[in-house]
Amino acid sequence: MSEKFKNPIDPDKITETPSSLEYGHHLGSAIVKPEDQGKMKGRALSAMEHQTDMQLDQIYQQMQLLAEQAKKLNSRKEISEIIYQAEMRFEPIINHVYHLYEKEDKSYLLSLIAPDQWGRSKKNFEFLATVRLLADHTWDIIEKREDAEI
Repeated sequence: MSEKFKNPIDPDKITETPSSLEYGHHLGSAIVKPEDQGKMKGRALSAMEHQTDMQLDQIYQQMQLLAEQAKKLNSRKEISEIIYQAEMRFEPIINHVYHLYEKEDKSYLLSLIAPDQWGRSKKNFEFLATVRLLADHTWDIIEKREDAEI
């Protein structure tokens, strides 16, 4: 009986500290199944594509908004250049509404009088637009004659 117990399991396949193993080591341990690498990568790739597509869509919408703002600003610049070449017999005040007309000689006139306020007086010019002077001294078109080319 003095013979020492010899474990039949290979010593390389056992451990003195089973809690340090990265897998379950007894019958009550959690089930550890090998993960299908293809599925895992496929799900990660799908999630990545979804997220980046959402972010790219947001950037695209922001670019469209900036492009629209740039167009509006350019339009305000163009109408402002026309108005500052127009005849005006007063000093325009910020945030007030004025009316732009084209005279027979193709020059422009900025007026305080709206198209429906002329009464019986005969005018020799055509209404183009109703405009407002903004704080940055550009002009914003409030109303425009449909066939006006400004």
